[in-house]
Amino acid sequence: MVTRRPDNEVDVAALVVRAKAGDDRAFSELVRRYRPRIFALALHLTGRETDADDIAQEAFLKAYKALDSFQGRSEFFTWVYRIAVNRSINVCRARARRRETTMDDPRVDRAVAVDAEGDPERAAVLRETYRRLVAALDKLPAAMRTSVVLVALQGLSQAEAAVVQACSPGTVAWRIHEARVRLRKALNGDTAFARPAASRAQAPRERSYELSQLLKEWQIPGVIPTA
Repeated sequence: MVTRRPDNEVDVAALVVRAKAGDDRAFSELVRRYRPRIFALALHLTGRETDADDIAQEAFLKAYKALDSFQGRSEFFTWVYRIAVNRSINVCRARARRRETTMDDPRVDRAVAVDAEGDPERAAVLRETYRRLVAALDKLPAAMRTSVVLVALQGLSQAEAAVVQACSPGTVAWRIHEARVRLRKALNGDTAFARPAASRAQAPRERSYELSQLLKEWQIPGVIPTA
């Protein structure tokens, strides 16, 4: 899902100040605004709704307990994002050690439900395309996959993703470049990759996880059927 920050963020700093002063209603409002984005982030990174739900809950609980340590040097959402990213990576590592696998992927199910537009034939093609895409995404190194999710699917700028990942914008830019190359190879063989399309300005469709948008922007041809 390409998840943009709410337009009415001008009062977020005030909500944080009130929450730090003990106003639980202010913190509840922060949770209401940002929890859908944190859930989507964790779902993209872990591929499991139960894990994503737990991670979102844990991220806000940890943020609540650590509010006094939040100095406001970064935006509140990037602070909570960093907590969620770190927890998501730990969950994936623990799962890999246990060698757990799953057949159904909610990322694919959610995207197909929106993008197939009720067409069973299109749904079948999209399901195979998206299955291959998330499999390729999951094979990327954790830091690279996180950069892709933050920038390409969550709509953060490379500078914002760099704050979340505690690295330089240049590092994020390289990861996005390299991920694009690897995904194109995985889905279409070893072909020269195209430059990404211009930044999108349109509002995202509600509930869509925008896997088709990722493929279109990165100009990976021949994998999305015409509606």
